[in-house]
Amino acid sequence: MNAPEAPPRPPAVILAGGRSSRMGRPKVGLVLDGRTMLDRIVERLAPQADVIALNLNAAPGIDLPPGLAVVADTVPGYFGPLAGILTAMRHAAQAAPHAAHVLTVPADTPFFPDDLVARLSAAPDLEGRIAVACSDGAMHPLFALWPIAIADDLEAWIRTDTKLRVRAFIARHPSSTVDFPMIDTKAGPLDPFFNINTPEELREAEAWLQRLKDRKQ
Repeated sequence: MNAPEAPPRPPAVILAGGRSSRMGRPKVGLVLDGRTMLDRIVERLAPQADVIALNLNAAPGIDLPPGLAVVADTVPGYFGPLAGILTAMRHAAQAAPHAAHVLTVPADTPFFPDDLVARLSAAPDLEGRIAVACSDGAMHPLFALWPIAIADDLEAWIRTDTKLRVRAFIARHPSSTVDFPMIDTKAGPLDPFFNINTPEELREAEAWLQRLKDRKQ
């Protein structure tokens, strides 16, 4: 009996369109153990995604990986993560017209799972649904597979809603949550969706990275 075919890899967009005011510079250029955050994100995404693009509204300040498209928000004015998600949908519709969903991942989360797409794609009744990652009881709404067909509804939401909460938009549509386990280390569990917003959290990420290296030895 032939093994079942793996689901097609979705297009993916790295969300880095915010102002990054607490870091003072685009997060894609943050250096973690000698490598930029962007390089680490792309490395984890490449085996899981079809085409990869970067949503960015400022100069990156670093050399970009070859072939990485950069797309600014399609609705200008810094409307937050929802604007990046909409941009991902619009870009995917052009770059991967065969795709039903687009994957989004934020640019400040270096330890996200290497089976992110496989597990999200296995969510039941995925057609027309949003599949969202969770860990330790918390939803991570920027790690999700989004139906490209809901782009027009999202654009209308961005232009009319005052709070612009990602979770509120998800609640408008059928969705599934997919739980991901914590990563075991000698220092305790690490949330795979640990994100970096401050210089202190960057130093904390450096410590976690060393623990993960020790774990593999």
